[in-house]
Amino acid sequence: MSSHESPTTDDRNNKDLIASSNEYAPREVGELDLYQKREKIYTRNIEGFFQRLRLFTGWPLLIGYFFLPWTKWHGHQTVLFDLPARKFYIFDLVFWPQDLIMLAWLLIIAAFGLFLFTSMFGRIWCGYSCPQTVWTSIFMWMEQKAEGSRNQRIKLDQAPWSVQKLLKKTAKHSMWIGFAFMTGFTFVGYFTPITHLTFDFFSGAAAMPAYTWIGIFSFLTYLNAGWMREQVCLYMCPYARFQSAMFDRDTLIVTYDAKRGEPRGSRRVNEGEKPQGLGDCIDCQLCVQVCPTGIDIRNGLQYECINCALCVDACNSVMQKVGYAPNLISYSTENRMEGKATHILRFRTIGYGIVMLAMCSLLVGALAFRETTDLKVLRERNTLYQQKDGKIENIYTLKLGNRDNAAHEYVLSTDLANSTLDGQTTLTVESVEMQSIPLRVSVPESSWGGRNLDMHFTVCLVDDSTHCVHHESRFTGPVK
Repeated sequence: MSSHESPTTDDRNNKDLIASSNEYAPREVGELDLYQKREKIYTRNIEGFFQRLRLFTGWPLLIGYFFLPWTKWHGHQTVLFDLPARKFYIFDLVFWPQDLIMLAWLLIIAAFGLFLFTSMFGRIWCGYSCPQTVWTSIFMWMEQKAEGSRNQRIKLDQAPWSVQKLLKKTAKHSMWIGFAFMTGFTFVGYFTPITHLTFDFFSGAAAMPAYTWIGIFSFLTYLNAGWMREQVCLYMCPYARFQSAMFDRDTLIVTYDAKRGEPRGSRRVNEGEKPQGLGDCIDCQLCVQVCPTGIDIRNGLQYECINCALCVDACNSVMQKVGYAPNLISYSTENRMEGKATHILRFRTIGYGIVMLAMCSLLVGALAFRETTDLKVLRERNTLYQQKDGKIENIYTLKLGNRDNAAHEYVLSTDLANSTLDGQTTLTVESVEMQSIPLRVSVPESSWGGRNLDMHFTVCLVDDSTHCVHHESRFTGPVK
């Protein structure tokens, strides 16, 4: 069409169709400038039922994280991943490198547990227990204490630099850095005995890797919880991207009742009355102002929503003030919003539950029947055998580990016929310790049949001869 021609009816209809499609298209498929400048989110403080509920999920995580390394359990740190000694202490349990298969089981259980709870309750993990959410909430609380309410923070950022602004910013970042340091220091304390780490760190005697890792984790905490915040959830965490594969019409999500709320509009409300032609939503924007990811839940389900229910508490507080029924924004399912029945038990939840239950059973069984005595046998590599004094000798090194929380006395033996053991055959191994035992095994040359023999080393408890561990090895000699 030339520049002087007027648009036809079909052109106008096509433009209207495109505009209509863009208006109702989901945000994730709309136009997005990947290089657009980030708009800082100023959240408003709100109280309510779900925010009180979050205290019972966030604070136990914080308290457990910061105080577990300082507690003792049977003489050792309650939770300690001692990498140089290759021992991992978790309360009564002590894991060795050969137990890492249990870590794989634990990760599978956690994955299917996440799938199960996501398919049933949406992103409840993100909203209530994710460390990024919990730490960000703490940093936001510090920010509010130092700089004031939402409006005060907006005005402070827009104001020119002054002594008052500098003091408030300094106070905020000082609290952030202090809490970030506590987080990084405690994290390293899970891998190094924290009492020794504390003394060595502040006396300057700690190893350079300790200072390095404390600095790295402190900086990452300060960056993620203080500066990036919702950017971590939107762009770094993959969970937001694949959650839709686990959602269905029976998944519990935070949703806005558009049938009841629309058309929205401001009004003066007296004792529950509302102007004719308007819905319950008074368009106060409070649900947007409290959202930590800056979305408007009234636009429908969005991948940025972390199900924290801040908008639910904010909207309910407004509904109470204006005299309307609560839960204009609430936890619900798509089926329930359409007046249909919601099904908790469905194919995917049953499947996730069965797999998780099976893996839990395997893990519990492995822990219950886990052998507390570990035996490894290493042959002498330099010399296959020796001949002296009418005997054929093989040299071995036995690695005997005691995984129990109590010391035990053991006795060593072998099933090789006509053999003699030269070395310590009865010994005591302390709790969660491993000893190396050099041992010579000899047989008379007169009884040697001229071929290599299979044999077994056996370690038994002195006070319980039924508790034995065996390890296969080989005895070599001259071939006839």
